[in-house]
Amino acid sequence: MLRDRYENDQLFERIFRLTPQMEPVLAQIDQLLDDEELFQRIRADLATRSPLTLVTGRRSTPVEVILRLLIVKRLHQYSYEQTERHVSDSLVLRQFCRLYLNPVPDDTTLLRWAKLIRPATLAQFNARITHLATDLKVTHGHKLRTDGTVVETNIHPPSDSRQLADSVRVLARTLTKADALLSGVADGVRATGQQANQCARKWARHIGEILRQRSATAQAAGRAAYKRLLELTQTTIRQAEQVVPVLQQQASAQADQLVATLQTFVPRAQQVIDQTVRRVLQDEKVPAGDKIVSIFEPHTDIIKRGKEHHPVEYGHKVWLNEVDGGIVSHYRVLAGNPGDSEQWTASLQQHRDQFGVGPEQASADRGVYSAANEAAARRVGVQWVILPQPGYRSAQRQQHEHQTWFTEGRQWHAGVEGRISVLKRCYGLTRCLDHGQPGFECWIGWGVISANLMVMARTLTTRKTPC
Repeated sequence: MLRDRYENDQLFERIFRLTPQMEPVLAQIDQLLDDEELFQRIRADLATRSPLTLVTGRRSTPVEVILRLLIVKRLHQYSYEQTERHVSDSLVLRQFCRLYLNPVPDDTTLLRWAKLIRPATLAQFNARITHLATDLKVTHGHKLRTDGTVVETNIHPPSDSRQLADSVRVLARTLTKADALLSGVADGVRATGQQANQCARKWARHIGEILRQRSATAQAAGRAAYKRLLELTQTTIRQAEQVVPVLQQQASAQADQLVATLQTFVPRAQQVIDQTVRRVLQDEKVPAGDKIVSIFEPHTDIIKRGKEHHPVEYGHKVWLNEVDGGIVSHYRVLAGNPGDSEQWTASLQQHRDQFGVGPEQASADRGVYSAANEAAARRVGVQWVILPQPGYRSAQRQQHEHQTWFTEGRQWHAGVEGRISVLKRCYGLTRCLDHGQPGFECWIGWGVISANLMVMARTLTTRKTPC
């Protein structure tokens, strides 16, 4: 049964009075999280764990505790294991998480609860935090600066040989488990899992060593090695396809899990084979949209932004709206690698929907400029449109961009790069450690939420501190 909160523990309160008190910023975050609407949004998702979660069953970890544990995790960039350990050892964090003297939930328990929270819920959660920031005069929503960044998925640098080896490893491992489950049932459908895995790894390493030589002889040897690796992968796929119908006849949860794994990874392995044949054996340039760069994170996009130190990035482009006061009022994960100029209208419309009116000032980088975008900003009521024009500028345009309000607006806009840097360094937006597209979006959501809570808490604490 889903519990909302633990009851106040008087003994813990007496002990807590004898220890150093909660630091002001953390105490302010503690007060902000007392908002009932924030609580109810998380509770609604956690209630979907099973059909009878709200009615029966043993009493769960309280919703309030789960929410605050997840905030602590992202504020300090802890893993789930570290969150459990640090909260268990700290009276201050026990008070913040409203755990008191109750046991800290196991890291695996916290992970299962966290997976129930939907990306859409976190987007609404952040919108509510922005509303609270407006009510508390942390922001007025008069200024908007918008920019994008790339958050990488947690994958190794992609190569066809490595992905083929990964495909063999996952399928062979699953077939070995199926072999143990079907022992004496499916004779003739056996996978020499460890042997296949070792052979695939050997060929993948061999291909890497050959291709580093870059000679014509090495290229020919590389093609021959690729053919051997492709044959091994295709053999493993055929074995998997033979085992699936046999497993489906077994009425057990373990068999169902193995079937799900095979049905997930067989199509991905086939896609890797297809792109390898086209690219390596047929010398075809495979479009980025047809490629899979990881069988574990197939949603990963290939993104080229012209960055000198990062010519190609693997992850997703994330677009951010930041308003005055340092609050990221909105974020969205983009599909593929769309142009920056396509995001301007959506950002203005979202700001208008959230604040009721368009911003007085709106700014973006040169890549967003177009006459149509400037006109779109004026239609939603933006008075000061700061979109520097790239390339050649007429004398009239130069005069326009040298006006005081424009140059000051550009200086203020430069702060969005600092905000993105803080999100990456302090809140984990360099690389997503969660799995799948929903996990990626939730990772972004928790990072932005934690950063906004910290900005609000610091502003409110400074405001209350006497000079």
